[in-house]
Amino acid sequence: MPLGTSASENKLDKLHLPLIVSTAIICTLGVINLISATRNAATPLWHAQAVAMVIGAIAITVSLFVDYRWLSTLAWPAYGGTVLLLLGVVVAGKKVLGARRWLAIGRFQLQPSELLKIAIILLLARWFSRDETGVRQGHYRLRDLFFPALFALIPIVLVMKQPDLGTALVTLFIAFTMVLFAKVRLRDLLMLAAGSVVIVVVAWNKFLKQYQKDRIWTFLDPQAFAKTKGYHSIQSIIAVGSGQWSGKGWGEGTQNQLRFLPEQHTDFIFSVWAEEHGFVACFVLVALYTFLVLAALDVAANARDKFGSFLCIGVASLFFWHAFINIGMVIGVLPVVGVPLPLFSYGGTSVVVDLLGVGMLLNVSLRRFMF
Repeated sequence: MPLGTSASENKLDKLHLPLIVSTAIICTLGVINLISATRNAATPLWHAQAVAMVIGAIAITVSLFVDYRWLSTLAWPAYGGTVLLLLGVVVAGKKVLGARRWLAIGRFQLQPSELLKIAIILLLARWFSRDETGVRQGHYRLRDLFFPALFALIPIVLVMKQPDLGTALVTLFIAFTMVLFAKVRLRDLLMLAAGSVVIVVVAWNKFLKQYQKDRIWTFLDPQAFAKTKGYHSIQSIIAVGSGQWSGKGWGEGTQNQLRFLPEQHTDFIFSVWAEEHGFVACFVLVALYTFLVLAALDVAANARDKFGSFLCIGVASLFFWHAFINIGMVIGVLPVVGVPLPLFSYGGTSVVVDLLGVGMLLNVSLRRFMF
């Protein structure tokens, strides 16, 4: 190492450049698409989105100078703080369109359910990397998963009560994916799957609101609810299909600009992209998300310790399930459950959380060369 060059400066050139570039491209395309999606809105939402991205980028930069293993000590405080925030939403949360999901902090609105995803990733990464169940070798049994499952379900139930079915499902899928990578015995895994079915039945009867149940029925037969509950799904499919191969052009999407497309800046942002840019651009965007997930798994496979590996698996599952569910619901192959497209849909808290996830990946990748 040349004189006058610090160790961190020497190692910063080892950053995962393809991961940085793909993230930057998705963010840039997201802002461009959001400008079109909100051209007729009273407030230019893309300004707030860009600010959130800058905050996330600053958080990434700062995090690179701190060893990611230090996050293990923050796992329990982060989990406890998030649960308290979720309880705060129940007591004093801001209610919008029948859902109580936000805490107003001055001029800003915080959505604690988004923070929950990172908190669950940190907690389970710590749990399985330290073998806190007492399992040192071999595979986990079902009884070994009782406490991690309990700690995951408590905040998920609070999110369901808001109600926010989409975030609850994504968080559950993230936890389940991390459990799969923890090496659970096949017999116990099948029992866990059977138990999940029971949980789904209980949730259907005890926790789901009627409008959430209606979304499931609408998914099964959208034409039967074309003028009511199936309107969102049908308009989204029309928007996606009308884009054909090359799209109608930026700002020229009729479903978007004429306001036929609901929630075009959040849940149905992919429909705007499909209508205005077509199948080829959709393929490129899906390829970028695929690369993001594969890059996260690659970093996980080459991490120097189990904690870093589990962190990356959690972040990979966060991006995968968000993209899979969002794109699936807007093209009509999954029910509409209100899941944003990561780094693309409007949402300050969501964008910052997604970029924090990217920061974790870069940190784990960087620390491979700093031992």
